Amino acid sequence: MRYLVAFILIYLVLGCSKEEPPQKDKSAIEDPQQQFEWKLVTSWPKNFPGLGTAPEKFASLVERMSSDRLKIKVFGAGQLVPAFEVFDAVSQGISEMGHGASYYWTGKAEETVFFTSVPFGLNAQEINGWLHYGGGLALWRELYEPFNLIPFAGGNTGVQMAGWFNREINSMEDLKGLKMRIPGLGGEVITRAGGTSVTMPGNELYTSMQTGVIDATEWVGPYNDLALGFHQVAKYYYYPGWHEPGAMLEFIVNTDAFERLPDDLQAIVEVATRAVNQDMLDEYTAKNNQALSELIQKHGVKVRKLPEPVLSELSKLSNEVIKEISSRNDLSSRIAESVADFKEHSMAYHFISEEAYYEARRVLSD
Repeated sequence: MRYLVAFILIYLVLGCSKEEPPQKDKSAIEDPQQQFEWKLVTSWPKNFPGLGTAPEKFASLVERMSSDRLKIKVFGAGQLVPAFEVFDAVSQGISEMGHGASYYWTGKAEETVFFTSVPFGLNAQEINGWLHYGGGLALWRELYEPFNLIPFAGGNTGVQMAGWFNREINSMEDLKGLKMRIPGLGGEVITRAGGTSVTMPGNELYTSMQTGVIDATEWVGPYNDLALGFHQVAKYYYYPGWHEPGAMLEFIVNTDAFERLPDDLQAIVEVATRAVNQDMLDEYTAKNNQALSELIQKHGVKVRKLPEPVLSELSKLSNEVIKEISSRNDLSSRIAESVADFKEHSMAYHFISEEAYYEARRVLSD
């Protein structure tokens, strides 16, 4: 009897302590009708032409394609976070998404500059090719992974202007002592040329030029420069945009937020970024032409080309800066090498395609 009682007790104890099968977290079960609400912070003034309207277009596309299952509220610079805190806000999950320019985040990782623009580097057409078919996007995502971020191409303004100046630039001597708003690798080059590079958001540039806080500024090109009224506070408008031949903007998404989306919504986000990326280049291609004509014909702006000796020296300094950054670590080296290789092959083909066509068109137009 004692053995029987003991057996029954052991059976009961084991039965009660038997591990239950794990229950699937209900929140992890995909509901095809589940709705998500995201915040998107930007480095631009709300609805600023081109730069600021791109995230608005993105949000609208996503909502339409998802039948309002993913709604995105866009915040301009300063509305939720300051312009230069977008990276941190998305990384920390304060906002699910952001839109800005990667060279604003050099304090986080110096290599971010390669994913906006490299002086005398890839143009818009080439940087799109490098990112999506030349391995650039994989390197970009490797760089951002430690920050809990996923980057996407977020628009391109094309070859920019060299900027607005209140002094003539006839030689490298004219750059010495120059206080210029110019971020990224271009800013480092100006500093090495004897000037002082300053980084500040777009909404501060007009007043800074007007009051003499800075002597020169680059922003984007005629479309945006006309909107900000730089022709009212600067004497000379120089080209070409050696520092940003294909300025790539970015969408960044918090990794955790992205992974919580079902597959179809993830695909919608990806497709919408690609659409807006191309749309911005289309917009700037059309609007820069119109704005430049107005600046010259209506406002009498003096458009000047930087002298060849100046461009040559700026190119040498640019190569020095890029070489130094590429020697920092393995990832820096791989990114710089990837950009250089793609540029070399692009130049070889574009010499007999794009450049040859432009030359033929000029000759036939004369």
